[in-house]
Parts: sequence; C-alpha cells; structure tokens
Amino acid sequence: MNHLDYFSLAKRPVETCVVGSGGFGRSFIAQGLRVPLMNVRVAVDIDGAVAARSFAAVGVFAGDVAICATADEAARAWADGKYIAAADLGVVLGLPIDVVVEATGNPEAGARHGRMAVEAGHHLVLVSKEVDSVVGPCLAARARRRGRVATPVDGDQPSLLIGLITWARTLGFEIVAAGKASEYDFVFDEVSGVLTCNGAAHELPALAEHMTLGGRAAEELTQARARVCAALPQRAVPDLCELLVVANSTGLVPDRPDLHAPIARIPEVPTLFGLAAEDGLLGRAGALDVFHCLRRPEEASFAGGVFIVVRCDDAPTWKLLEEKGHLVSRNGKYAMIFNPRHLLGLEAATSVLEAALYGRSCGAQEPFPHLDLVARATRRLAAGSSLLMGGHHHAIAGTSAELHAARPLAPGNPAPFYLAANRRLTRDVEAGALIALADIEIDPASELLALRRQQDALFPGGAAN
Repeated sequence: MNHLDYFSLAKRPVETCVVGSGGFGRSFIAQGLRVPLMNVRVAVDIDGAVAARSFAAVGVFAGDVAICATADEAARAWADGKYIAAADLGVVLGLPIDVVVEATGNPEAGARHGRMAVEAGHHLVLVSKEVDSVVGPCLAARARRRGRVATPVDGDQPSLLIGLITWARTLGFEIVAAGKASEYDFVFDEVSGVLTCNGAAHELPALAEHMTLGGRAAEELTQARARVCAALPQRAVPDLCELLVVANSTGLVPDRPDLHAPIARIPEVPTLFGLAAEDGLLGRAGALDVFHCLRRPEEASFAGGVFIVVRCDDAPTWKLLEEKGHLVSRNGKYAMIFNPRHLLGLEAATSVLEAALYGRSCGAQEPFPHLDLVARATRRLAAGSSLLMGGHHHAIAGTSAELHAARPLAPGNPAPFYLAANRRLTRDVEAGALIALADIEIDPASELLALRRQQDALFPGGAAN
C-alpha cells in the first residue's frame, strides 16, 4: 500500500491530545514532532507538570509549553500557538482537536477518558488495553452513534496482528494459528548455561539439551523446556489482554483458557502451532496464542512481534518460498508469516490519521465481545484484602489470568480482570477459584462498571449467548 497516497486526503495536520505520557505516550509525542500530517500539542497526565516535562524531554522549549488548569487558559494558550499540558482531560476537550489518544493504562481513569472523549465528539485511539478488554466494544458503539470511531492503535500488537489476520483473509489464506511473541525474549548462552530475560539472568545449563526440535514431538519438547524454565514467568497478563482485543475484532479465540505459550525458537513456530493431529500443539485450527522467543545471543529477536501460521495449500509454491527463506513446518503443511516488531508510539500516527481522515478503525468497525479476561486465585485471598494492580505488566498479586467466553455481569459470573483490579474482596476466595463479581466491592459511581453494564445491554449474553 502507498501510504503517502492513502493519506493524501489530509488538508491540514490532524490535531491530537495524548492522555498519559509514560513510555507509549512519550514515544507518541516524540514522533509527533516529526509526522508531517499530525500535530501533538496537547498532553494530559496526573499532574500538568508531568505532561510539561514530557514535552521538554523530547526537545520542546519550556517557554513554548503552558500548564493549564482551566478551559479558558487552554483556549488562550492554543490561540497563542503554545503546547498545552494539563492534569484533567476536561480542561482541553473544548480545543479543536480531532483525536484523543488514551494511553494511561489505568482501567478506571481510562474508561472515564474514553467516555469523555467520545461524548465531546472526538475520535478515540485506545492504547489502554486494560480498558479495551472490559468495555472496548461499548466505546466503539458509542463513538459510532456520534459519527466517530474508537480504535486500537498501530504500534501495539493487537492492531498489528489484526492487520496481519485481515490481510491473510483478504488473500484467502487458511489461518491455523495467530498470535504474538511475549514481550521479552529468552536469550540463552549455551557456553555459560545462562538464560537472560528482561534483564534477569538464570543459570539453566540443562536447557542446552532442549535447544533443537529435531525429531522430537512438539508436546514433549515444549513441556521439557517449560520444566527447565519453571523459575521464569511463562504467562503474562498483557499477552492475554492483547489477544482478547484481537479476538473481539476477528472472532479468533484461543483453544485453551491459559494458552499453550510454548518456549520456542523462531523457525519452530510453524511446527509447534500446527494441529496436534498433524505434529503440532493445537486442538483446533484458528487459535490465538503466544510464544516465548528462545534464541542465542547472536540470533535475531522477535521483539514482541506478531505472526500467523497458514496452511500450505500448494506444496510446490511453498517449497519455492521455503527456498527463499520463508519458515515452513517440518512436515511441510504450515508456514509462518510474521512482523517481528512493534514500535509503540512511533507508528501510532497511522491509526490516528485513519480515524481522522476516513472515520475508520484499524480494528473491526463493530467489535463484538467474544472474550473476557478473568482472574483465578493462585492462593487463598482473604476477605477485606485488595486486588491491587501493579508492576509493568499490570498484574494482580495472587492471581493468574485466563480467557473465557464473555458473559454479562452477574454475581456468580467471573468478573473481568481489570474491573476487579484495585477492588476490595468482600469474601474469601479459595485458591484455584475464579474471582466472581460477587467477590468484589465496586463503587456504584465506577465509570468502568457503568460502561460494562451498557455493553452487556448492547450485546445480550455476549459470546456465551
């Protein structure tokens, strides 16, 4: 596709506001200074000074930034050509912005920002997957009613994987599996016997025995690697959350609630994500999943990229492609097509431009709630304790995450993971139990709760219907 031609409808730069100036938001601001068809003059964070420092960090002169506490101050700063920093989205919603980019990662605040942006008549780019996983289809429907869109974002895996899946469907490929690499590679030095992941080193010399697939059965090899690497996390909440967003746009779902999540070398992926009856791991075709990229230090990274595994319908063609370096399974029945990167806010502008110029989402135009991300207690959780969300992965201590068919809110139904986050338990939850809506205390004024109830009304029964 010729991107310059596709976006040539622009008669002026698209004006944006980014909410949340952390890693993604900062990269969006930095690249926004260079995108010819987009301006990033407005940033909102928990403190206006934090947003102002984000502008300064990417080279904006401090004297060109105004910290605004009221809508009138923001309007004057806009007229003066200033960059605008604020602590409240409401202060800047009256400005002539086209798109609000929500990147806080905070479920409750993100729901509020999404609702406000849509109600104010702006397009919404929803970077916060935590919000999307609970109420994304509702926000998309509310935006459509106002002639706007709520969209996932290029630069993050859900949008990139949706693009790869829909490209393959357009071309008529049969998709056997689709997914992403986990965020951090498993880098193994066979000489030292040390595996490094996310900056932490682990002495695992036994892994050297399991570095090649050879003629071993897929299940046997992946279980052996999992046992050797038992000290490393092999399921991460963000991976499941991102696949949920993909499911709601494509209809593809995992074939097991906690995913297979094998530790795999890149050339092994088309073999491992084949059908179990044909040498792979999957119980059925069309499954979403994740793998942990196992590689030697000198080998290329998958860098949190995305992939599809397709069936090789014409053997001679795929033999030719294999000779050109494409990755084909050892039985010749499957091939992997992949995009081994995501660039955070550096490539988010394409989502922004598509929303503003064409009124199109880079996900489904009408996403459907196929899945819910839910929490299972990994130990006994006492009544009165809080399900605090923390860390880089926004996990909840004492729980694991699973993907189940979406169900409407009800006391006995599992609570969506990020609706449960930061809530107090009203009763004990035993180890192994899913955390139900009745187990948590939710402020009736919760915007996330209100939007989820609206979503349940829009899609009665969800995927369980």
